[in-house]
Amino acid sequence: MHNPFRKAIVASILLYSLTLTAQERGIWHATSSNAKSITGDVVLADQKITINFLTFTMVQVRPLQSAELSAAFDADPSAHGGGSLYRLQIPSTVKFLRKNTLCGTDDTEWMAIYVAGRTLQLAFFSGDKPPVFTLDALANSSDVCGTFSYGY
Repeated sequence: MHNPFRKAIVASILLYSLTLTAQERGIWHATSSNAKSITGDVVLADQKITINFLTFTMVQVRPLQSAELSAAFDADPSAHGGGSLYRLQIPSTVKFLRKNTLCGTDDTEWMAIYVAGRTLQLAFFSGDKPPVFTLDALANSSDVCGTFSYGY
């Protein structure tokens, strides 16, 4: 049996579920000193990040667990926030504010996002393999490029 009301409900639920992931999207203003001096404000959109008016494609790899977010961003594991790991490609030749790069002479290959309330943190990584999000692995990794903070 065909029911247009049922279709409308299903469409509304799908649309609502898309807005739940929308907390990462938007214009984010640099708040940390390294964000102010390297990236400036950033814009996150579906499968794209814009840094200093340069847009790069990104693909979500997977959501990050609360323990991983805690290790990468010193986030409270009980806090109401979330994040994901993304794959992207930002060549080391791309210069941002003050002729800075994200990962020095290495290409930026990975980005982790953590959003809690009106704050966003981004962590960038080089290397072919995805980063391992434990305190020990991050402390001993040469692929960690930096962490940047933003506000809404």
